Amino acid sequence: MTTIQGVPDLGPGLRLHLNENTGGCSQRVVDAVRAFDGPALATYPDFRDAILETAAFLGVDPDRIVLTNGLDEGILLVSIAYLINRAPEALVELSASLTAPSGTTEILVAQPAFEPYIHGAHSLGARVVSVPPGKDFAFPLEGMLRAITKNTRIVYVNNPNNPSGQPIPKDAIHQIAKAAGHALVFVDEAYHDFLGENFLSEAAKYPNVLIGRTFSKAFGLAGMRVGVMIASPEILAPIRRCMPLFNLNVVAVAAMRAAIGDPSFRTWYLAQAKESKELVYAACDRAGLKYWKSTANFVLIDGGAKARQLIDGMIAKGVFVRDRTRDPATPTCFRLTTGVVEHTRKAAETLEALCAKL
Repeated sequence: MTTIQGVPDLGPGLRLHLNENTGGCSQRVVDAVRAFDGPALATYPDFRDAILETAAFLGVDPDRIVLTNGLDEGILLVSIAYLINRAPEALVELSASLTAPSGTTEILVAQPAFEPYIHGAHSLGARVVSVPPGKDFAFPLEGMLRAITKNTRIVYVNNPNNPSGQPIPKDAIHQIAKAAGHALVFVDEAYHDFLGENFLSEAAKYPNVLIGRTFSKAFGLAGMRVGVMIASPEILAPIRRCMPLFNLNVVAVAAMRAAIGDPSFRTWYLAQAKESKELVYAACDRAGLKYWKSTANFVLIDGGAKARQLIDGMIAKGVFVRDRTRDPATPTCFRLTTGVVEHTRKAAETLEALCAKL
């Protein structure tokens, strides 16, 4: 049996299961990619201009960022740098124990959680401490605060949450950053564009906070794999020591620079996502399905007793949704990407037609 990397290709259909930007990317990005010739493709990338432009775009010092091969690589690098038995110097200086008192480092996550957090911990032999969500997937602040120990090395704060789409109050993030002052607090803002606010401006107040961003969603660069992490030089130092020298390819670097230079595309897609969510809410209301209003570019829908039939039926009709039924936190749910209005309208019509038959 052959093991294939990545997510299985479901064939032709609407790809509304991976939160990609199904509207594509900016034409400037396409032009930048098409401009490459043989010699340019045979050259190692130079990150200097990309880092300077990204820093200016984010409004931070260039020494506070590292570019990553998608934010997934960033999560893995953080796991490698921070979950080894001996704590990095940056955390020791923040009062962390040199080694975990229990002998095993821990990550702390609120459920439901983005799977790569868990994979990164398991790959380093760390313990995963999971905290159940509050009602309607509210961030379980009190439970998270109680779960912080001297063994805690990384606290993941996914804002807004994937897969629920629920936001986390800024005050809660402040409390976590203070209470886990000896640990790395990774604030994953992959979907911050849709939320309309972020924690980046406050992050500099905390020497233990790292912000993660991606260009996969609002900018449509999922296929290019471009992410960025923002933190103090001290927090980034152990990450720099374990990251590949040329982790982004030369085409991805050019694509990112072109994307940053065309903010109009992002503005268009955010408007499409906002309108699309309203279409899904209305369809679910008519079909009698429970859902959670989202601050991301997707909606989590509860199929109840019909979940399996709805998921399989949508996929069979060529509208791909993300099956979340294997997650104990979302046992009857599926997730639907809400981006381009034309695509969402077809998805909503398909969902309503299926519900009418079941």
